[in-house]
Amino acid sequence: MDNPSVLYYPALCRMLGRPEFPLLSRKGDIIIGGAFSIHSHISQPSLTLTDTPKPLICSRINLREFRFAQTMIFAITEINNNHTLLPNISIGYQIFDTCGSVLPSMQAVMGLMNGQEKTLGKTCSGQSSAHFIIGASESSSTIVMLQISGIFQIPVISHFATCACLSNRKEYPSFFRTIPSDYFQSRALAKLVKHFGWTWVGAIRSDNDYGNNGMATFIAAARQEGVCVEYSEAISRTYSSEQVERVVSVISKGSAKVLIAFLAQSEMSIFIEEALKQNLTGLQWVGSESWITASHLANRKYASILMGALGFTIKKTKITGLQEFLYNVHPSQNPQNKLLKEFWESTFDCSLEPDVHDQTKCSGSERLQAINNSFTDVSELRISNNVYKAVYAAAHAMHAMLKCEQQSDVAVEHLQNVNFTLQSGEKVYFDENGDPSATYELVNWQRNEAGDTVFVTVGSYDASLPNGRQFTMKELNITWKSGSSKKPQSVCSESCRPGFRQAVIKGRPICCFSCVACAAGEITNSSNSAECSRCPLEFWSNEDHSDCVPKVIEFLSYKETMGTLLSAISVFGACLTLGVLCVFFWFRQTPLVKASNSELSFLLLFSLILCFLCSLTFIGEPTEWSCMLRHTAFGITFALCLSCILAKTITVVMAFNADRPAHTVPQCSAPFQRTSVLGCTLLQVVVCVLWLTISPPFPNKNTAHATERIILECDLGNSIGFWVVLGYIGLLAMLCFIFAFLARKLPDNFNEAKFITFSMLIFCVVWVTFIPAYVSTPGKFTVAVEIFAILASSFSLFFCIFAPKCYILLLTKVPPKFL
Repeated sequence: MDNPSVLYYPALCRMLGRPEFPLLSRKGDIIIGGAFSIHSHISQPSLTLTDTPKPLICSRINLREFRFAQTMIFAITEINNNHTLLPNISIGYQIFDTCGSVLPSMQAVMGLMNGQEKTLGKTCSGQSSAHFIIGASESSSTIVMLQISGIFQIPVISHFATCACLSNRKEYPSFFRTIPSDYFQSRALAKLVKHFGWTWVGAIRSDNDYGNNGMATFIAAARQEGVCVEYSEAISRTYSSEQVERVVSVISKGSAKVLIAFLAQSEMSIFIEEALKQNLTGLQWVGSESWITASHLANRKYASILMGALGFTIKKTKITGLQEFLYNVHPSQNPQNKLLKEFWESTFDCSLEPDVHDQTKCSGSERLQAINNSFTDVSELRISNNVYKAVYAAAHAMHAMLKCEQQSDVAVEHLQNVNFTLQSGEKVYFDENGDPSATYELVNWQRNEAGDTVFVTVGSYDASLPNGRQFTMKELNITWKSGSSKKPQSVCSESCRPGFRQAVIKGRPICCFSCVACAAGEITNSSNSAECSRCPLEFWSNEDHSDCVPKVIEFLSYKETMGTLLSAISVFGACLTLGVLCVFFWFRQTPLVKASNSELSFLLLFSLILCFLCSLTFIGEPTEWSCMLRHTAFGITFALCLSCILAKTITVVMAFNADRPAHTVPQCSAPFQRTSVLGCTLLQVVVCVLWLTISPPFPNKNTAHATERIILECDLGNSIGFWVVLGYIGLLAMLCFIFAFLARKLPDNFNEAKFITFSMLIFCVVWVTFIPAYVSTPGKFTVAVEIFAILASSFSLFFCIFAPKCYILLLTKVPPKFL
């Protein structure tokens, strides 16, 4: 097949017209092409369907870009003087002006390929005179150049094209660069914004591949970091003044206090002029590497707007001998070169033309050492160092290709494998995508003592480190927006303090939210929490919902009023019963006490003392032993008490209804009474033993009934046991009531049946009322209800049975025969 250049080149020439001639050139065995935006303004000729388009005219020399071109020449000169790298081979150059625009870039790459000489014989099989191309300074221009040069596999090494799209090896297999991809810079900017707590930012970008791709990556990364973009505006150097004015107006009306400016230098220059006109102040600028260290912007004119700007840039370095080389640039080096004349006239504001009358005539003896501008300033050699590295990478690749005769003669493959170290100690190599390692410095615009703007390194970003360690800050004071020492705040909504969560406002970005208090039992212990977290089971939220504290453990305590009162009533009842016991013992020989069946009376009084005292086991913190004791003690003591009353009532009924003489009843009643009391009580004991053996009560932390507190209670274990115990007591009470009711009309002398009937009635009412109250009452009040039922039933038995007798014994004057 014919050489592809033979097929494509004529067609391209017909499309673009005659290629431009290089602005700077030198012959050599190997030609390295250069493409720089040496001029920043380009004419826009009118286009018609009938007339031939006028040639593009570039103007306004860009001193920074001209320094890049001179740095390339310096590196080539240095290599030519090097006897170890490409010995006996001279390197020439052809440098074209892309004017920072697409069409001149296409003409530049056509000019670089427009050569007929075959300096390397078999190793060069194309029609191109350039074997490597350094440039361009913009991503869009570089992409256009690659679409043409890639056909001929001419390596393009860019020093400033950062679009992440250029890392696509399938689409751009011959592309390399010495500046990191914007993929890493955009992510670094997102982490920077997040680091300072700016969740509400504005954004402006160049309307080209550089700005659009870089901003798209930033917005995606910012979204992952929880940062919202209020607006994202685009600007181009070709925009009309009205369009630029509209963009600045949108920004000035926005509420975001931080502006992400992903702009190329040309767009930044246009934008900042309009921002100055509209007095766009009070913004914290965060810039991309394209302009963040541009010295022509760091002047006092723009200080009121840009002072305090932050942004990532590549590391600066020193290139030995470069400044002296730049000082020696003079039109006399090539008197016919128009670019050198333009540079000299622009720098010294004079004219080299002999017949100019309205302008100062240049003498030619002017000294660049006396000038401090973007060309002579080498204090911030960042992008210039990229140019320097690109030239050396091309030289090393050509050196390797010439050295190995039997290996591939394709320059792209040798360029991919370069790995060398510069005199400064910096290593140069490319990854599989043709990109260098992504390391940045974070610079801050600050004022020095003289009042001039300086770029101070305040942090760094290294994409090769693990996530979390990539971004670091130095312990330095940062100058913020407009020279302020106070860090600005840029949020759509004020932070939600601990105890509140963010609630998204419908129709607004996620960074715009309202603060909603956490529900009971939920907390947030940090600001701007998206969700409230529920406290563990045994914890509850504090008053401001900022921390989980142990839940209040609730039980009926001796220390609280209710516990103290019930304890006092219980002890009072026991003491009162003990007093009555003493009275009965004192009057034990009286007929009244003897007729009341003194043995059962003493046993009944003893059981009542136990009934009063057993309520104390319900008060205090439940333990394993207290839980088993409280219910069993309650069941057994009440069974003993009711057994005594039952024996009394049966004895009375038997005494007044027996067929035999009355004097025989007491003789048989004593064993019966003892047996019945013992039998009835033992039956309850057996039930309690079975209950404790099978499934005894145990202390339990009840968290289901009340969410804000823990109810420490005694779980019944097997509830059947409890209800059997309670049911047995109820059975004994009903029997006592029945027998007492049957004996109510017997002779009144020493007949207790009426009082027992009334006491049993109160007893039954109390315990029937107890059941629903016990089931429905929560927490410690359940225990209080049970204690109340015990005390109420105990006092009813005590007062109904023994109060009348005590009244007779102590307060009435009864004839001695009745006492």
